[in-house]
Amino acid sequence: MYLTIKETAEYLSLTEAHIESLIQQKRIRTIHDGEQFLVYKEQFNNHFEQLEKYKRQLADEQSEPIPEDPDVKDED
Repeated sequence: MYLTIKETAEYLSLTEAHIESLIQQKRIRTIHDGEQFLVYKEQFNNHFEQLEKYKRQLADEQSEPIPEDPDVKDED
């Protein structure tokens, strides 16, 4: 499925100007149909998969308990 620049901006929650900048930097692949640039939506799947993986990793690290320090002495 192909998206226009406006649709891509909405899909990625970015501005159209930022999408155009990424296209000029060749960080987003496009095709030109003679009238407008079209962006292949599936090229972002890897990006979203990596974000989900990072979120899971962060949640795992945050839920891990802090180990007891063996050098701490009880001062009672």
